[in-house]
Amino acid sequence: MTERPYTVLSCCISLDGYLDDATDVRLRLSNDLDFARVDALRAGCDAILVGATTVRRDDPRLLVRASALRAARVAAGRQPSPIRVTVTGTGALDPGARFFTAGDAARVVYCAHAAAGRLGRRLGPLATVVDAGPRPSMDRVVRDLATRGVGRLLVEGGGAVLTQFLADGLADELQLSVAPVLVGDSRAPRFVGDGRFRWAPSSRAVLLDAGAIGDVALLRYALSARCTRAASTAPGGAAVAPLAATAGAPPHPGA
Repeated sequence: MTERPYTVLSCCISLDGYLDDATDVRLRLSNDLDFARVDALRAGCDAILVGATTVRRDDPRLLVRASALRAARVAAGRQPSPIRVTVTGTGALDPGARFFTAGDAARVVYCAHAAAGRLGRRLGPLATVVDAGPRPSMDRVVRDLATRGVGRLLVEGGGAVLTQFLADGLADELQLSVAPVLVGDSRAPRFVGDGRFRWAPSSRAVLLDAGAIGDVALLRYALSARCTRAASTAPGGAAVAPLAATAGAPPHPGA
């Protein structure tokens, strides 16, 4: 087991770099084919991580939806869906959220020490609450996930979590979908916030692949040597997962 899982960041943004708009209703940026691709991506991972704000705002289920993909995981001796993971500083999570109640996946919550005991009592058997110290760090989270057998981690947001993974150099790969939509509202959440990142004009990320999925563009970047090595040894080089492999997977708004 490596010291941290192979980590893939995945999100869909608008043309002007937003993850959502500023309303209380979730903006559906992606299309059905791209949702199916993400379903296949989830099926190949051991855990899916989102921030507590995403749990509160979007109420996601974070399940593998396609029956064929779920069956394949079970046939391989795995649970139908990956472990669900979130990180919170305050413990402000609703036990009725679909993160805790939907489906059959295990749940792990990393919580700041000051709130961990209280949150553990509130959630009870719904999740494993891990005391993540005075201030949870993504480095500590991913190292602990590795000890729990997570070899491949999918991070789906939100913006603060994606920013932390990028700033801390904890991501191996970025799969970025770009929707033909303009949000045009600076109050809306952006893909990445302020930070110090290793990718700059003098040190550019490596573009592995680019393609169209309906009206959505998919860009895949290598963010670490682990990803670059894996791409160089793949037959024919790195490629985006074929759409044929995800055919039949249902669209899943609010997944």
